This record gives sequence, structure tokens and C-alpha cells, in this order.
Amino acid sequence: MGGEQTYEAAGVSIAKADAVVERLRAAVESTGARGFGAFAGLYELDGERLLAASTDSVGTKLILARERGALRACGADLAAHCINDVITTGADPLFFLDYVAANRIELETVVELVEGAAEVCRNAGCALVGGETAELPGIYREDELDFAGTCVGMVASDALIDGSGVVEGDAVVGLPSAGVHANGFTLVRSVLEVEDYSGVDLLAPTRLYLDDVRRLRGVAAAFAHVTGGGILGNLGRVLPHGLRAEIAWDAWQRPPVFAWLARHVAEDELRRVFNLGIGYLAVVRDPGDDLVIGRIVAA
Repeated sequence: MGGEQTYEAAGVSIAKADAVVERLRAAVESTGARGFGAFAGLYELDGERLLAASTDSVGTKLILARERGALRACGADLAAHCINDVITTGADPLFFLDYVAANRIELETVVELVEGAAEVCRNAGCALVGGETAELPGIYREDELDFAGTCVGMVASDALIDGSGVVEGDAVVGLPSAGVHANGFTLVRSVLEVEDYSGVDLLAPTRLYLDDVRRLRGVAAAFAHVTGGGILGNLGRVLPHGLRAEIAWDAWQRPPVFAWLARHVAEDELRRVFNLGIGYLAVVRDPGDDLVIGRIVAA
């Protein structure tokens, strides 16, 4: 089978998303914001502490998960995704809020999503302090829904991890994903129209990396959550100017779902869109026994 399908042809442009960030940068930074374009925005609380916040949605994975009875996993996806973003800064998650919008709200659907998110929040010691539901029949078609959330954490100013300490020669440590996680599903659904796939790694919820991050905080100069944009795109968000990552793409074994996708999507596109089995990255001087998947080199 040919590897001809692309994310853009399926309906999503990563380049356009990047352009939006740059277009909005001046307006956002004029408000005093820090960290715009990184995984979490920063707000100075009192000179000694910073709040770190991230907001996101599950995206079109919801469509497939609803068809296959896996909405609870999408609740876990949302909480883990937002928490994973916040902890790239070295922050501990404090609280989480969610938002469910649909053409018509169904109680059991909301319960599945929120219970999935609550389970991850409990594991992270992060309070789910509230949320909102909205019926919007003029915006959403029949059976459509969206699930979004926000996580807020806190980090001491002198413990902030922002990538500024990364130097040439540092190791890139990769932490395994559970599968596709929650990015690239517009392309996934396009491939499913050609060939079905039912492996558990297709809809497995996003892994929570909090324990790994806490273990590595003392040695990591940067963390990156591998979401839309793949390994290189997301790592590039936290590297200082003049440095780039050189990845050894055969350093780990990819979950089976990516072999299925590779029958329809070219390798360069796979690397640009998906995590390919590595869901989180740490840049460290001494990797110890952790899996090294690359090195930092001069750009």
C-alpha cells in the first residue's frame, strides 16, 4: 500500500496553526504573558512563584471514540494532556476545569468523560474544581460534541524549567507513549476509510508523565510533550536558538498502530504528525539508564 495520505489533505494544517501563534504573539505578550508558544503559559504570582497554565481539547478523537464506545478514555486524554503540558515547566498541577459542548447534552456521555478526567486528576493530586456544559444546536450538528479543559499548576521561580540551560551534546531521553494518544486523528480517520484497525494502541488514553517528570526534574534542562507536530516539532519549542535535536529514529520500537499507519502515510509525514511511540521528552546531561533517542547539536 502507498504512503500517500497527509494531515493537510485530511483537513488539518500544522503550518497554519504555527502561523496563528506567530500572528497572535504580539497581542498576547502585550498583556504581560510569559511562555506564549511553549507548552504552558506563565504568570508571576508573587516574585517567588509562577502559575503555569495550559488549555486544550481532545479533538476529533472524540468522533472515533464515541463510535467505538471509548469516551471514558477521552476524559483521561484531556486531563493527562493538559497536566503533561503544565509539568514541562517543572510545575506541580493544582487544579483542572473541563468544558463539554454538544448539539444535545446526554448525561451518560458527560459522566463518562468527566469520570475519565477525574481518575487522572486523582492520580496526579490535581483537584477537578469545576466545569461547564453547553447545548449549542446552532453550532454543533446532531451527535457532535467537544471536550476541552484547562490545568493550572505552580512552580517556584528558581525551579522553573524553560530550556534555557540546554547545551550542545545534551542527550534527548524518550518516554514511551501508549499509542497515538490524542493527536493526528483527522488523519487516522482518513486512513481508517481505507483499512480498518482495532488495536488497543489506537484509542489508548494519553499517558500521564508526572512521576517520570518528578524523577527527572533534578537533571533535566527541558521537557517536551510530544503532541501535534511530532518529536522534532515539539522539542524545537523548548530549545534555545542555534540548537536543534538530532534523533535516532531506530532507537526504540514503535507500537503496532504506527506500522499500520505507515502503510498509508509517508515516513516524513508520520514524523511530522505523530509521536511514533515516544510521548514525552527530557533533555539531560547524563541520561543514566533512561532511553536515549537523540542528541542536541548546533543548528
